[in-house]
Amino acid sequence: MDITREALARMIDHTLLKTDATAAQVSELVAEARDLGAYSVCVSPSMLPITEDLGAVKVATVCGFPSGNHTPATKAAEAAESTKLGADEVDMVINISLLKAGRPELVVEEIQAVRAATGGVLKVIIESAALTDDEIVEACRAAETGGADYVKTSTGFHPAGGATVHAVELMSATVEGRLGVKASGGIRDWETAQAMVAAGATRLGLSGSRAVLDGAPASEDDGGY
Repeated sequence: MDITREALARMIDHTLLKTDATAAQVSELVAEARDLGAYSVCVSPSMLPITEDLGAVKVATVCGFPSGNHTPATKAAEAAESTKLGADEVDMVINISLLKAGRPELVVEEIQAVRAATGGVLKVIIESAALTDDEIVEACRAAETGGADYVKTSTGFHPAGGATVHAVELMSATVEGRLGVKASGGIRDWETAQAMVAAGATRLGLSGSRAVLDGAPASEDDGGY
């Protein structure tokens, strides 16, 4: 499928989650997100609140990041504080060890705890590259049961890797439009981003957003993009 540069930009969570990121870099991130027309910026909780002029750009953050091996109460408290500090969206990492141990009901419980702690958009990071296909399906079902708005492929920090077209297709087929699907991790060019959207992604997590968008083909109608 074909998508315009502007339409793809509006699907981007422009992301800065490096452990050594500075406040100055967050300011640059916000300015770039506005310039690119990105949907949101995604930053670590310690960078909240964002005091720069966001314009129409939303604010996303993470909780239980990046391992997911936090207690449900800890994740909920982190999400609640971030919401009070201005986060519109929270991307939480599930405890995948619970999933692999055959305890999806405990994954549902931690998602429900975070859901109760924030009234904003909740995305559930399942770390798809570390899961089997059956586990991906189970994780998506847990996210839906727990009240999430999105399922998300990856933190971008797991050694197993980031988003794949196969995982996005499977996640999209499982939630069937009832939840959004966010592809994140390793998306560094226009072709890969477009492939993720074609596979069913409705949001993209990108750190190199400008490079991806600059790869968009020029429009024959307007002489550019």
